[in-house]
Parts: sequence; C-alpha cells; structure tokens
Amino acid sequence: MHWHGRDEMLGTAYNDHDLVVFLEGAGVAGPEAIVDEPQWVEWRGGPAHEFSAA
Repeated sequence: MHWHGRDEMLGTAYNDHDLVVFLEGAGVAGPEAIVDEPQWVEWRGGPAHEFSAA
C-alpha cells in the first residue's frame, strides 16, 4: 500500500481471502474487484491466485 509517500506491505496473503481481508482493513471498498488490477496488487513469487508453501 502506498501511504504518506511510502510503500507499506500489509502482510503476506496465503490465499485470495487473506488478500481481500488486507485490502478491507486498509479501507479499500470492493476489494474483490481490484485483486487483478496491477496498480493495486503486486503479485510476488508466482502467478496471481496461485499460493504455495515456502
């Protein structure tokens, strides 16, 4: 999340539900609609919606 001129990690999502919870907690309205928008969500370590154990 970009907040007050800096980028902040909200946490590590282990599934899509975690991601939605993080976005809701940050005050994002309708987070389900933006999980595939690269200006809102940066997927790291693999393709979008694919989660695996480290």
